[in-house]
Formats: sequence, structure tokens, C-alpha cells
Amino acid sequence: MQIDIRTPLGLLFVCLGVILIFAGLTNESGAHQRLAGLDLNLCWGGVMLVFGALALALRSRSKA
Repeated sequence: MQIDIRTPLGLLFVCLGVILIFAGLTNESGAHQRLAGLDLNLCWGGVMLVFGALALALRSRSKA
């Protein structure tokens, strides 16, 4: 039985993306990581979430 590398990596990036998005939405201290007015936790959380979802989608597509 071989496991496709996209499965654990996709799950890892989805989990990390959700954690970063949650941290970006709930952090109310003045220590926000901001660049040009954007919350970096939200931005990178979204990027990681999309990348993980794409990896999982490609994994399921290759099984068909």
C-alpha cells in the first residue's frame, strides 16, 4: 500500500491554515503582525488553506 504524499501534506496545510485564520480573527491585542494594513495571519492562513485544499483535490482526482 502506497500513500500519496499529497494526502498528509494537504491535511497539514489545511490544519495550519485554519489555525492561522482563527488566530488572525481572534487576536485583539496590539501585537498584530501587519504589513501595509493587512493581517499577515489571515493572509498566510488563506494561502495555506487554499494550497492544502488544492493538494487534497489533486489527490482525489488522481485516484479516479
